Amino acid sequence: MAKWNWTEEGRGGDVRDWDEDRYRSSILQERENGCRTVFRTVFAPTKSTTNPTADVLIAASSDGSVSSYSIPSCIASKKEQHINPNAHQISQPLASLAEPMCFIQGHKGPAYDVMFYGDEEDSLLLSCGDDGRIFGWKWQEILNSELSMPTSATTLNPILDLMNPQQRGPWDALSPIPENNAMDVNTQEGSIFSAAGDACAYCWDVETGIRKQIFRGHTDYLHCVISMKSSNQIITGSEDGTVRIWDSKSGKCTQVINPRAGLAWESGWVSSIAVDSSESWLAIGTDSSLSVWSLPSYERIWNIDTRVPIQDVLFDGNQILAVGSEPVLTRFGINGSVLSQIHCAPQSAFTISSHPSGITAIGGYGGLVDIISDFGSHLCTFYCHGV
Repeated sequence: MAKWNWTEEGRGGDVRDWDEDRYRSSILQERENGCRTVFRTVFAPTKSTTNPTADVLIAASSDGSVSSYSIPSCIASKKEQHINPNAHQISQPLASLAEPMCFIQGHKGPAYDVMFYGDEEDSLLLSCGDDGRIFGWKWQEILNSELSMPTSATTLNPILDLMNPQQRGPWDALSPIPENNAMDVNTQEGSIFSAAGDACAYCWDVETGIRKQIFRGHTDYLHCVISMKSSNQIITGSEDGTVRIWDSKSGKCTQVINPRAGLAWESGWVSSIAVDSSESWLAIGTDSSLSVWSLPSYERIWNIDTRVPIQDVLFDGNQILAVGSEPVLTRFGINGSVLSQIHCAPQSAFTISSHPSGITAIGGYGGLVDIISDFGSHLCTFYCHGV
């Protein structure tokens, strides 16, 4: 920032070194950072299974970009946190603009989800977004591209490009391409499942790019989808307030769960779902609650009403992590007890990612990503790079 020296009397300042262009640039940068949202983060695969380290994090943002960041570099450049003695609490961690290892302008419109197909270095990095497309890049090519400046999609082309179908209406008019709000993969079947904005889920063949199955039954757009690894089933959550379980082969719905059934307030939407490693428990986040269900019996085990919408949820062993439209990461026990609550940098958090090493990444509003250790300390906080 430009120099500004107040006189001892406090009646004025020295503006002889004022840099108007730099000031305007800083204001524009601050506005740009404030308007960006990180919708999904994922840790890159690691070579070691005995001593895994969280080296690289990939973020999908509201500007349509998919970018990768070096966690050790971000931690090394971390600034000290400030303590507000008046509020008797730690203020929001200071964040700096992180320089990405690789920057891909993948989607026209927000990128809503990003994940890996496979867990080796020859895996694919997948992303989906508001343009109704699913892109796949070779992860090894992205790793090699870090030798240069941030790379755009014009020089790093996807090897996979899938697009949702358009529906035909009156007079043979085509509807807009429905967005992809989330996706999941089943590497054993060679499939990608997407949750779309036309109230349908789609199954795609990775090798051929052919759409293998359509799952119809929801009455509003889908927020989330999970592929079950131990059975031929997928689970979807929708704006219509229900969770549906499907046979992935036939496309038929086998079970409908209303997470708010029998409760005082039954309306709302399903924003996020997660299953544990044994695929015995299902966590459901809605606009006003978090609940856990037994998948073998389809019975609700417990329900907790929340003051804000839950926007992402995941299992961490026998514990459940949840974030929503407030700057708090909450850890629940499998019995529904609140084990801890940690303040996080994004004022509204949209994504949680956990790493086998115990590190957790929280991303959300403002383009912020907060890296938290397994002890609850903030390792670093950074802004994702924008277009």
